[in-house]
Amino acid sequence: MKRNIVIATVTAAVLIGGGTATAIAVSGDDEAPTKKSDVRVSNDDTGRDDDADANDTDDNDADDKAEDKADAAEDRAAKDTGEDAEDKAENATDAKAAKVDAADAIKAALKNTAGTAVSADLDDEGTKHVWDVDILTNGGAWHSVQVDPATGKVVGSHVDRDDDGDDAAETAQIRDALKGSSVTAAEAAEAGAAKGTVTSVDLDEEGTDKAWEVDTTAANGTGSDWRVDAASGKITADRTND
Repeated sequence: MKRNIVIATVTAAVLIGGGTATAIAVSGDDEAPTKKSDVRVSNDDTGRDDDADANDTDDNDADDKAEDKADAAEDRAAKDTGEDAEDKAENATDAKAAKVDAADAIKAALKNTAGTAVSADLDDEGTKHVWDVDILTNGGAWHSVQVDPATGKVVGSHVDRDDDGDDAAETAQIRDALKGSSVTAAEAAEAGAAKGTVTSVDLDEEGTDKAWEVDTTAANGTGSDWRVDAASGKITADRTND
């Protein structure tokens, strides 16, 4: 009995360089080839994918640099340039006292008194600091809630009296400013925290663009003024005094 011998040769050069290899199966000594097949290896060495990746990387780097440049410009514009050394030292002391940040102080105040927080200010009451949070209740009453910035506990609360008789007008103005706003005072404080230690958050009820005014302090005491859009939450430098 004859044994079938199959000889298939594919060279390494074909695999590496790309091309066509032919494999021939032979049966016996004088018989014709029984099968012929082409094995094609494609190797596109044009470098187009690498070029595209490099271009994508360059574009991303350019976008990042442009974004960083814009952020740096916002930071410069937000800085309070009228501060002296004494002001910065006081700011640094205030910021250091705020172990409980503005957002958490607002949340603590709202647990004590239900309503809408309209402002939160880190006040220096002589020997100690306190977060003073103003809340407008659904019934239209104004409450002032004090929160300890060291512990986050409510240490006082009282109803604000309408001594000058303009609470009704102010309340209507604030309610109008809050219409269509999806960003709360606590969320505005959280946005400002990315820029430094927040020392105050106030609703700008008189502005036309509906925003929260946020003050921050850097570690060296440099203060900055920001605006947080009440609808989108976008934070930008406060240029209202430019």
